[in-house]
Parts: sequence; structure tokens; C-alpha cells
Amino acid sequence: MIQIYHNARCGKSRCGLELLEASGKPFEVVKYLEKMPSKKELNALLKKLGLKPIDLVRQKETIWTENFKGKTLSDEDVLDALIAHPILLERPIVINGNQAVIGRPPERILSII
Repeated sequence: MIQIYHNARCGKSRCGLELLEASGKPFEVVKYLEKMPSKKELNALLKKLGLKPIDLVRQKETIWTENFKGKTLSDEDVLDALIAHPILLERPIVINGNQAVIGRPPERILSII
């Protein structure tokens, strides 16, 4: 089943959700701000995305700039930061089977649904 990591306060995430609704395909909304995926789940997601942990970080978020920017962080450190501060996770992320995309711009979602 298709999944979307969704933040209702984010315009891009809302657009991504609208694209999925318009597709008519069944999907699940993952409210990651309420229940952040585990490190194991994030690593599986990274594999599907073909990205490194730092690529999932919203690096302009205040939490990042005040606490992490300019520091030398390992991949594990970045994952720990994401788990501790879910707001740092890029959004929306859509997963369909073994494929995933960050929906920025939201039209990227169409490539996997």
C-alpha cells in the first residue's frame, strides 16, 4: 500500500495528499510528528530513496540551525536528531513498494503512484 509521511501544517505535504486522493489509489497517512519512525524504519526508507540521512533533514529549521548546523555529524547522529526532532524530517515522503520520493515539488509523487 502507498504511504505518505504527512504534516498537515505543510503546504507541500497537503498538495501531496491531494495528489494521492485524486489518484483514487488506496494509501495510508503516516503522521510522523505523532509517531516518528524508528531508526530501522528510517534506514529502510533511506534505502528506497537512495539518499543519505542528511538528505532527509530540513536544514533551514530553527532546531537544526541552532543545534546542529556546522557540526560534524555521523549518519547515526543525523538519524538520532531526526528521531528526537521529527519536525526536521523532509516532507512529504511517499512510499510505494520499493520506491519512495520526497514530494518537493509535489508532482514528483506522480512518478511512483
